[in-house]
Amino acid sequence: MTVATIPEYDHSNVAMVGEHAVVVGGSMAGLVAARVLADAFERVTVIERDAFPDEPRPRRGVPQGNHVHALLEAGRDTLEDLFPGYSDDLVSAGAMDIDLSTDFNFYDEGDFVASGSHHVSMYCATRPLIEYVTWRRLAAIDGVALRDECHLTEYLMDDTGTTVVGVTVRDETGTTEEVEADLVVDCTGRTSSTPEWLADHGYRRPPRDEVEIDLVYSTILVERPPTDMRAFHVMPCPPRARSTVTLPIEDDRWVVTLSGLHGDHPPADLDGMLEFAKSLPVDAVARIIEDHEIVSDGVEQYPFPANLRRRYWELERFPDGLVVLGDTIASFNPIYGQGMSVAALEGLQLHHALAAGGRDDLAVRFFNRVESVVDNAWNVSVGSDFRFEETTGPKPPGTDILNRYLSRMTRKAHDDGTLADAYSRVVTMEEPPTSLLRPSIVWRVVKPSLTT
Repeated sequence: MTVATIPEYDHSNVAMVGEHAVVVGGSMAGLVAARVLADAFERVTVIERDAFPDEPRPRRGVPQGNHVHALLEAGRDTLEDLFPGYSDDLVSAGAMDIDLSTDFNFYDEGDFVASGSHHVSMYCATRPLIEYVTWRRLAAIDGVALRDECHLTEYLMDDTGTTVVGVTVRDETGTTEEVEADLVVDCTGRTSSTPEWLADHGYRRPPRDEVEIDLVYSTILVERPPTDMRAFHVMPCPPRARSTVTLPIEDDRWVVTLSGLHGDHPPADLDGMLEFAKSLPVDAVARIIEDHEIVSDGVEQYPFPANLRRRYWELERFPDGLVVLGDTIASFNPIYGQGMSVAALEGLQLHHALAAGGRDDLAVRFFNRVESVVDNAWNVSVGSDFRFEETTGPKPPGTDILNRYLSRMTRKAHDDGTLADAYSRVVTMEEPPTSLLRPSIVWRVVKPSLTT
């Protein structure tokens, strides 16, 4: 499912179903989950290991926070519904509102994709700024408490061993405390201990898929003229495993992230990054690095070995009082920018699950709802990764055929704004990938070119 196929958020549809909910993890997934739960519980507590900063800055627990992030339209639209005025708040805080159709230069299959036919806003900012704006809005909601420098040590179970009834936490002084809750939501990400905890308590671990890509990011911040809103996304395209996402961000800067798959990694020094950028088929990014001042302290690197999906929806049994959300369920190749938007859509599905049935059998009903959200993003991400023969792991059925179709579509989109629009709506998670198989789109893809 995408933002076009999920009913909109409506707080009036949710009844009060409990006194206290606890969200473990203050990531974007955790912040969205807490906002949704605030409609259904008298109190919501977010437990976060790091300190919530008093200004936008990277957190130790978010190692990818120094690198390029994209708030796709599906995520922005959902956050706007959850926090009315959110987009204006982002811009007021410094985010750039660029036109995806004209400012964003997307290069794949040997050329740039054509400009679209209508304006599409894309909000560009650092991950710390996006998180900061979100948690400030969340903290302003009555009944929501943010507890930082505090981490989970254990789930609390009832006497039957079938229901989670709270958490044990330890603060920065080493003091432990039991916190009772009617619902606990695990948003601790890829390193979540919930699968092992399930196995230790007589439940089955969720089946997991890993698609290995051996990706490494290298990122710098570069001074940007205030009126220069250019953005670039150069996709990896076999045999070239190198790519970049370069976006205008707050404080008159570009964030320049270079990446490489399957061992062809960008260097961790400025000279090496420049040479890596010069090897790309687009020279604009190398010129940005050469012609403008570097304003970051050195080069930040981030490895991402594999896409990871845990199929919680296949579990026959799951304890009451517990739900997992965000990267805890699945995390994807970050060059596609899906993470925050998938988390937002999962939060929207949690809202609908609460509206439809309250806390009764909540986890099973929620997992059934998010399966299609995760699968859509998974198939787009790993499907693209399987363009490289070095990619290993379970390949979604039909991937090779679909990749050939998308390759032809992208080449046609070099000169066809209608195809560019259709592709953009899928990439930004506004429309499902099946929208690219509508007869009007298929015809534009398969019809013979006028020039051969």
